[in-house]
Amino acid sequence: MIQIALLKEEKRPADNRVALTPSQCRWVQKKYPQVKIVVQASADRCYTDAEYERCAIRVVHSIADCDILVGIKEVPPLSLIDNKKYLFFSHTKKKQPHNQFLLQEIIRRKITLIDYECLEHDDGQRIIGFGFFAGIVGAHNGMMAYGNRTGTYQLARVFEHKTFRKLLHTYFGLNLPNCKIVVTGSGRVAQGALEIMNLMQVREVETEEFLQREFAYPVYVHLRGSDLYETVRDASYQRGHFHQYPGEYRSKFLPYAMGADILMNGVYWNENVPRLFELKDVADPRFRLQVIADITDDEGGSVPINFGDATITQPVYGVDRFTLLKTEPCLPNSIDIMAVGNLPNELPRDASRYFGEQMIKYVLPDLLTNGSVVLDRATIVAQGSLTPAYQYLTDYARGRASQV
Repeated sequence: MIQIALLKEEKRPADNRVALTPSQCRWVQKKYPQVKIVVQASADRCYTDAEYERCAIRVVHSIADCDILVGIKEVPPLSLIDNKKYLFFSHTKKKQPHNQFLLQEIIRRKITLIDYECLEHDDGQRIIGFGFFAGIVGAHNGMMAYGNRTGTYQLARVFEHKTFRKLLHTYFGLNLPNCKIVVTGSGRVAQGALEIMNLMQVREVETEEFLQREFAYPVYVHLRGSDLYETVRDASYQRGHFHQYPGEYRSKFLPYAMGADILMNGVYWNENVPRLFELKDVADPRFRLQVIADITDDEGGSVPINFGDATITQPVYGVDRFTLLKTEPCLPNSIDIMAVGNLPNELPRDASRYFGEQMIKYVLPDLLTNGSVVLDRATIVAQGSLTPAYQYLTDYARGRASQV
């Protein structure tokens, strides 16, 4: 018998998403008789303990006897259990300082860590995640911020509508001004943002047309890698080469910052990837962007004026163009930034259902058998040792812990 536990989310602010919904847990146990799923009691989940119990899933306080522990956000280091197999978003692959101690404890406690972020198909596409719903919520919030800033329309908050289906009704009859919007990226985040553009009946236009003219209706342009980056050497772009040698590229986004009102940013970023623009650019009087929804939310990353997370309750802050200090939103000299790290929490039940479907389809079968190359590639730590693909984290794991 393999015992799987759905972990109580302990990171603060509280996360209310789940890896498997009650009905999905029931389906898994029926499909795989050798599997027993239990749920660690929690008052914060979007699905209540009682909903799991109604699906014949036992709710427990201790999960010490379980084999596989499945969560969403980082597990607090002091809550880790020795010698277990964990699945969650660890946010350690980029050597994030705030999770250094977490990785050290995972190693010290002889734990195996499979990170959702590292689960990829052979072509490098992410297998599992909440990106689509991050894109949905982030794009809505970006358009909400622009409406608040310009006073031309109003949008209610996503979490007030409970489900995506109910959210759709808020777009009926929505009359947007003649704004120009850029959506960047080619993954699930961008797909979610594009869904909102289409639901709001914003018309897509080609890149040349977007830069060369104004419109009598709201428009968007979708920029992928080849639209955003080029080599310093000969202004070319090859996707595989870019991902392997991003430092050899430069950004060619700045003309869009001069020609658009809103940016919906969905590009993946690490420290070697060029930023879309630089801090000095925002003081240029030609810099037109008024609202930036940094949906992928890398502080100081592809959007250099992302100065840290806002919250679901207050998702937008301003950044003064000249002093580069945080301000209240909607001020004349500010650019409004929407940067929230847990956007899918505004539609937690929809997002959890989607995540669980991918988990059941692509991850669970291998997890319950003899493993797979896909799981191996996503295993950062195996029984307390960094795996070969993650040896670059050795110094990070050995260094002095930055926090508990």
